[in-house]
Amino acid sequence: MTAFSLNPEQTARCAELRTLAAERLRPLAEKGEPGHVNRPLVAALGELGLLDCLFEERGAGGEQAGARARGAGALDLCLMRESLAYACTEAETALALQGLGAHPVHAHGSAAQRERWLPPVRAGHAVAAFALSEPGAGSDAAALSLAAERDGSGGWRLTGEKCWISNAPEADFYSVFARTSPGAGSRGVTAFLVPADRAGLTGTPLDMLSPHPIGALAFDGVRVGVEDVLGEVDRGFRVAMTTLNRFRPSVGAFAVGMAQSALDATLAHTAERTAFGGTLKDLQSVGHQVAEMATRTEAARLMVYAAAAAYDSEGPQGPGIARRAAMAKLIATETAQYVVDAAVQLHGARALRRGHLLEHLYREVRAPRIYEGASEVQRTIIAKELYAHQEEPPA
Repeated sequence: MTAFSLNPEQTARCAELRTLAAERLRPLAEKGEPGHVNRPLVAALGELGLLDCLFEERGAGGEQAGARARGAGALDLCLMRESLAYACTEAETALALQGLGAHPVHAHGSAAQRERWLPPVRAGHAVAAFALSEPGAGSDAAALSLAAERDGSGGWRLTGEKCWISNAPEADFYSVFARTSPGAGSRGVTAFLVPADRAGLTGTPLDMLSPHPIGALAFDGVRVGVEDVLGEVDRGFRVAMTTLNRFRPSVGAFAVGMAQSALDATLAHTAERTAFGGTLKDLQSVGHQVAEMATRTEAARLMVYAAAAAYDSEGPQGPGIARRAAMAKLIATETAQYVVDAAVQLHGARALRRGHLLEHLYREVRAPRIYEGASEVQRTIIAKELYAHQEEPPA
């Protein structure tokens, strides 16, 4: 891919994914119950091989071979999420949540953890969840209060709450972030793999605006051992941030897919709808509005692709990766909100009816500006990165 266009193979793959989402996945999504894990849909994603694309290849020694592996790169993930979102947001979200929940296991888990959980995740038989947010620490990952206290047998007991957790309480396992060293900020957080059937772990579904499952988790002395640690003790903040940096550009791709879907619906509607002696597209105000929607969508798309390409080229710890990921998520999610809202306005009352594409997108588009770091958090990350790498002024 150049900085300006996709190659023919990528373009064909995107078209194939849109068709697949519309014909194979959307019917399954429509049969699902809002607010609950749609296991037939997740299983179909596994059967079609789409979940395999969430994970980088690993070398013989277990280390990551890099995101350049065919079908596993950040750019490939963005193209897939954008294409699925265009035709079936539920399928896109189900796929993304599998990746978010299982990536800490894939990238930081032991051989035993990977062998136990990744095959069923890839097959769509096990549902994963990423349990970072808390009632008092939604976007401030360094302020976690879920306590991991030593239990005298070499393990810990988890006590506290998690909230706003996608796929909770119906997931099969959780990547959980808990405080192992009080008062240590980001340096005192450890990541654990916690199976859903672990004693003392309970959950409650939350009734949210967006249709995918979100819930709260309660930990009442849930025991975890050394074998449950993901990565290193007190180094869980790095596990969380590398996971978010991996998926933030593709959150932007999800948003771009929704924006493009709304834009195309608007083009079709304004070309056909008659008003004031002609079609809506003949009105200069409408034409200018559509041009603005299209321009912003394309700008967001290019920033998402650039952030993903940088991740593929430099790796998760590369220079500027956090800044690029934050910029991509920020502009794409804010743009999608603008485009979908403008599309609703140009469609009029029909877009507000239950079951209309734009009514669906209007509910879906709001959440991405908050989850995986709200827009304000992304701006904070961008500013921090800019000042941290500010060049010395000339003498």
